[in-house]
Amino acid sequence: MPRLASLRPAAPYGVGLLVAACLALGGAPAAAQVTGSFTDPLLPKLTDPADPPRFERIDNRSAGKADQPSTFAPASGAGTTGFDSTNARSKARPKTKPQTKARPGAPPIAPGTAAAQARSPYQQPIPELPSEPLAAAPGVPPVELGPVRRPQKRRAHPDEPADPYAPLGIRAGAFTLFPAIELIGGYDSNPEAAQNGDGAALYAVAPELRVQSNWSRHELKADLRGSYTGYSPDTTPTLSRPYVDGKVDGRIDITRDTHLELGSRVLVSTDNPGSPNVQAGLEKLPVFTTFGGSAGIRQGFNRLEVTAKGDIERTVYQDSTLTDGSTASNDDRNYNQYGGTLRGSYEMTPGIKPFVQFGIDKRKHDLAVDTSGYQRDSKGLTGKIGTTFELTRQLTGEIAVGYTRRDYDDPRLEDLKGVVGDASLIWTADALNTVRLTAASTVGESTQTGVSGVLYRDVGLQWDHSFRRWLIGTVKFGLGLDDYVGDSRQDQRYSAAVGLTYKLNRWLQFKGEFRQDWLNSNVPGNDYTASTVLFGVRLQR
Repeated sequence: MPRLASLRPAAPYGVGLLVAACLALGGAPAAAQVTGSFTDPLLPKLTDPADPPRFERIDNRSAGKADQPSTFAPASGAGTTGFDSTNARSKARPKTKPQTKARPGAPPIAPGTAAAQARSPYQQPIPELPSEPLAAAPGVPPVELGPVRRPQKRRAHPDEPADPYAPLGIRAGAFTLFPAIELIGGYDSNPEAAQNGDGAALYAVAPELRVQSNWSRHELKADLRGSYTGYSPDTTPTLSRPYVDGKVDGRIDITRDTHLELGSRVLVSTDNPGSPNVQAGLEKLPVFTTFGGSAGIRQGFNRLEVTAKGDIERTVYQDSTLTDGSTASNDDRNYNQYGGTLRGSYEMTPGIKPFVQFGIDKRKHDLAVDTSGYQRDSKGLTGKIGTTFELTRQLTGEIAVGYTRRDYDDPRLEDLKGVVGDASLIWTADALNTVRLTAASTVGESTQTGVSGVLYRDVGLQWDHSFRRWLIGTVKFGLGLDDYVGDSRQDQRYSAAVGLTYKLNRWLQFKGEFRQDWLNSNVPGNDYTASTVLFGVRLQR
């Protein structure tokens, strides 16, 4: 008995140690986490493998409060992973925005990158999406494959590149440079754009340079593109021609809601072969240069935003060289354009911002009367209504529709007026498919007798499908309508193309494209068809 009595006090301590050991052994395996799994590196990732989804923790801190429903604690063995073995329904918690905390060992976030801009208190406008007139619109280069650009997708860690084949660029102080060059060769069955034109082999060299600032505030970006296209055998007038399209834009963040926007641009090109503005007896197509700049201020009032901008532009044509060796002046085609734009937008919901825009401009020619005896000076007024989109990065861009009217000083010239529309939309249907819609409306000058001007309307649709990350298929469709105001002529332009891009690595890509163009005119003798086969290589950094 004395021995049994001496053992009784030790029983509670032994049971406590045994229970603690059982709890420790039972809870340890449940707290373990799986840190990774095998994935095919060639397949597109729908989720970030570096940050796999975790089980959500169940927050029981609200239990017992009078204003919130009580929640049952998880059954024994649930551990700390948040697994609920009670099989009780719970309301879905709202998704929280992923934090931008740097991971251990991750490189620091550089100023000016997507991650830094997301942290910046200054408003970031929707990036301008590249537009492609797909139906041989006036002023565009005859040959252009162009890069396959994917819209930037949201990632768990913004410092990680979304596209493993995207160029890294070259850091130059506070800027990042993205140089590239394309070498293109192929065959065009009708480079003259004539009803019975002859075919010719072609070649093109197309360099480009993009510049992006890396500042936490303010922004400066540039997009410079050029090309030279040659044909063999060439014709008279020669179809070999240059093309330059350059833009430099800047933004100065005065305050959180006040921004000063500056821009400059230059365009070097020629009239399209077959255009009514092309003179007879030319040795080569005359080159024109359009350059200008703009300055404006954008002011935010909570969800309301107002932008006022002024613009100035000049277009200059070189003298025409004729086959007999003489030259003809094109001074009557040179003009200056002055304009202003007022735009107001209101953010109804995050990502949707409807706007109303009005613009006026005046075109003043160097010569009061052209060679046909017409006064070409005019005034224009354009109004548009539209909206911008940014819906979870699936639908981004801008679309607008409006009406334009241009009055000419010469009473013999009919006023130019009509419905216009603009669009630049990218729809990321899923990880493999991207659809791009572009639309543009412009008013061009004319040298024809009795024709006030030409109203150009263009719509393009492009579908990119990723067979693999490094193999992109492209299908393009284009539609254009040219309305010659003052004349009964109307031209309808169509185009269809299929292409394939093979990305060998970040620096080298191979491309191929087949394109078919048609033009139907209500004026006899202007219809034509053309087939083009292109092969190219792209080098980029």
